[in-house]
Amino acid sequence: MSFVDLYSSGEHRRNLAHFASIASLAAIDGAVNPQEKVLLDRFARKLDITDAEYAEVMKTENKYPINPPSTSEERLERLYDLFRIIFADHEIDEEEMILIKKYALGLGYKSDAADKLIKRSVEIFGGRIDFDDYLYLIKH
Repeated sequence: MSFVDLYSSGEHRRNLAHFASIASLAAIDGAVNPQEKVLLDRFARKLDITDAEYAEVMKTENKYPINPPSTSEERLERLYDLFRIIFADHEIDEEEMILIKKYALGLGYKSDAADKLIKRSVEIFGGRIDFDDYLYLIKH
């Protein structure tokens, strides 16, 4: 049984699974850097992650599956959160691109749609934008 399975279904379980996915993405290029740590701390607060859950998720041996949300907007919000983590160090490398593609596929996007969404996100995500602006730019 995974750590996430210890919790009943519902909002907290989804938040914990999402946080675990974000933490896995942040650590894909090695140690979590200070900018990524600040964002992870912020996401932990936003997602109501306890200190004990945070510590468990951050163990290097833990791997968590993607728990896809049910609506298109929630899936885009998950990708937006992941792009914020990726761009915390102001760059995206090949390993991160591969992982974000896997994440997008795990969220339910078809390969071509995921490629287009990721390409467009990288093009528009160079600056700091809020989710509403991101959502508008992705949909138009």
